[in-house]
Amino acid sequence: MVCLWYDGDAEEAARFYAATFPDSSVDAVHHAPGDYPSGQQGDVLTVEFTVMGIPCLGLNGGPHFKHCEAFSFQVATTDQEETDRCWNAIVDHGGQESDCGWCKDRWGVSWQITPRVLMDAITDADPGIAKRAFDAMMTMRKIDIALIEAARRA
Repeated sequence: MVCLWYDGDAEEAARFYAATFPDSSVDAVHHAPGDYPSGQQGDVLTVEFTVMGIPCLGLNGGPHFKHCEAFSFQVATTDQEETDRCWNAIVDHGGQESDCGWCKDRWGVSWQITPRVLMDAITDADPGIAKRAFDAMMTMRKIDIALIEAARRA
């Protein structure tokens, strides 16, 4: 199980992930049996949830620790529509764009929105194809599948 630290909004994050990604759900919400440094008895302390089949625990531990790019969820998308939907769900709800298909949600969790076409292209047995696709990816924020496919054919 992956434990993710939140500053009081683990349940909101879990519900967002469950509504946004396939094979995701909020499984249990647990309230604190007593006061603790970042909350009071009865506050939501932990949330058990699943993100794309990965069991997670959201801990409302307070503002002490922040998420960073050293941990991310990778979302393997099948087409541009799914890529756009996932990307926009994160970025348009308080998140921020980054490079090469990476973005952060409003809680600071990093996501790689990665079309399968991209992974196939940059791992192609032909090093020329892999390099062209890789070079194209390096110019992007959200991945544009048509540009990756064009680079692959060039």
